[in-house]
Amino acid sequence: MIQSKIRPEHLSRLAIVYIRQSTLTQVRFNRESTERQYALAEKALSLGWPQEKIQVIDEDLGISGSGRSQREGFKTLVAKVSFGEVGAIFGLEVSRLARSSADISRLLELCGLFDTIVADGDGVYDLTDFNDRLILGFKGTMSEAELHFLRSRMLGGKKNKAQKGELRTTPPVGYVYDTDKQIAFDPDESVQTAVRNVFNAFKAGGSAYSVVRYFAQNGLQFPKRAYGGARAGKLSWGKLSYGRVLYILYNPIYAGTYVYGRYQDRKAVTPDGIFIHHIKRLPKEQWPVCIPDHHPPYISQEIYEANIRRLHTNQTNTEVSGVAREGNALLQGLAICGQCGRRMYVRYTGNGGIVPRYECRCLWDYGDATKGISVRAKEIDAAVVQRLLSAMQPSNLELAIQVMDKLLERNDAVDKSWKLALENAEYEAARAERQYQQVEPENRLVARSLETQWNEKLSALEQLSGEYKEHKAKREWIPTESDKAEILALADSLPDVWGDPNTTAKDRKRIVRVLIEDVTIFAQPRQPEIRLGLRWRNNCCEELHAVKPMFDSMKHTPQVVEQVRELAATMTDTQIAAHLNDSGQKTPKGRIFTIGSIYRIRRGHNILPFSPERKGCKGLAVKEVAAKFGVGTATVYYWIYKHIVNAQKITPGGSWDIILDAKKCSELDEWVRKSNHFAKQ
Repeated sequence: MIQSKIRPEHLSRLAIVYIRQSTLTQVRFNRESTERQYALAEKALSLGWPQEKIQVIDEDLGISGSGRSQREGFKTLVAKVSFGEVGAIFGLEVSRLARSSADISRLLELCGLFDTIVADGDGVYDLTDFNDRLILGFKGTMSEAELHFLRSRMLGGKKNKAQKGELRTTPPVGYVYDTDKQIAFDPDESVQTAVRNVFNAFKAGGSAYSVVRYFAQNGLQFPKRAYGGARAGKLSWGKLSYGRVLYILYNPIYAGTYVYGRYQDRKAVTPDGIFIHHIKRLPKEQWPVCIPDHHPPYISQEIYEANIRRLHTNQTNTEVSGVAREGNALLQGLAICGQCGRRMYVRYTGNGGIVPRYECRCLWDYGDATKGISVRAKEIDAAVVQRLLSAMQPSNLELAIQVMDKLLERNDAVDKSWKLALENAEYEAARAERQYQQVEPENRLVARSLETQWNEKLSALEQLSGEYKEHKAKREWIPTESDKAEILALADSLPDVWGDPNTTAKDRKRIVRVLIEDVTIFAQPRQPEIRLGLRWRNNCCEELHAVKPMFDSMKHTPQVVEQVRELAATMTDTQIAAHLNDSGQKTPKGRIFTIGSIYRIRRGHNILPFSPERKGCKGLAVKEVAAKFGVGTATVYYWIYKHIVNAQKITPGGSWDIILDAKKCSELDEWVRKSNHFAKQ
């Protein structure tokens, strides 16, 4: 029966032996299955295929056949079948080819199209025969169902055990399983201290990067315990990375909560029809198993929730305030646009980029300058600081006491970590010495090896002691009792502390974020006043006012402005400044007049500069008329050419001199107000 299905056209083509194991563990330990699959080459030889026509494809060893993985060997097999190069496919069973109905159906369809037979441990199947196709299709379906049943049983058992809090997984750093198979603190005190230092540093710094910086600046290392392999149970120390900090802060196990199912495997299909995977962290309400107070915690549940909220607000790609950063803009992350309601950017402008501005996202996201707000930060920050300092009464000394205590706790935690490291180094050196002393003197080989090990431990202890002394020389100052009294007295001079040059912008931002939730900015173009909606942490709101940095023209007295207007008819800016300075006049800030200050006065009040061609003119220029009626210069030229206004040129090629009386001004005002043909500027 088998020989009748194998025809000469099959023997003239390739016989491919496809070999696959689902995992590398199976490849390593289930050697019998692998050997049986390789033995299929002998079966092909016995059925009539010559040795040179037999090809083995084993690139997919250790790769699942569920259809979710990219199998290069299976792709090669399908390609060869599609080219008509394959006469037979040998596999131990259909599940070795694929456990996905989509994959196996596609392969069987190609085999029937190109007359390729399939051979497994039960027989040979001709895919041009309907009965053989039915049998193989049924086998493929059963193979996929078998995988589903196995997976369901395994996951069901794991979930049932997890619901009782008994499913054992690899514990994170800081925890181990005790003799009763319960989660307990790591018995190594240095490990516990390192974990607690992570949470203390995050509380003080407010960001995961501040924790990494804290460990690096203080020369601290973080532990890692090996599980499995030759180093199972061994403890190693190294630098703390940003990823490990996030893992610790997000892990609820440190709050004493047993959790199962925090992550979910999400699948997607590429344009090539290949399944890809990515892991997504689920919100707390979607965790299948969550058992609070399951084991001893490092932090309380309230602190854990507060840390998660802090991490979410630190993200810079969302509409949150973010962590306090360097820079002079006090309200970085707290400023909200009063028009669109979105968080405002901080943009540094000016000479060298040292002048911060709060700008609406509409200016950049949509290119719409009419909807966005852009204001200088200096005046807004000053108004907020003034209100903030007035709200912080010197009589409230509790804040200063808490800050002082936190500084002392951080110093104590760092010092404790160093002392524990020294204690471990001393123990290792003493242990090496005991081993050396106990060896027999005649055993010179062992004695020399132990002596070398002892010297290495002593060198490590000496190096660590030197690093500790260097750290103590650079460590933060620890106040005495008399120093504490002086620190408490600083509450009476808080404004001076705020303005001290040694107080960094980042420290000031942290103080602001303790009390203020956000500040909404309302500013209109060409309006001097800025309204600020201040929202405190207790959700109480109040309104503040600030003034834009106006030009000198908006600050000078009307008498000075009119004097500049008169002088501009016959003098240049340089001559006007010299005239005002010679007459003893000063700017409102007590400074002398400059060319720049005269220019700003003229620009703020639409005063044209002196021009020789305007000499002898008694009326207004085109720009002055346009500014007077709020229209464009094209409209003024239209009035001139249509003889709506009385205009003439004093000199050929000179500027227009437009004479307007009260009646003509009234007519033009009424015309502009009612007309829809003139674009107002």
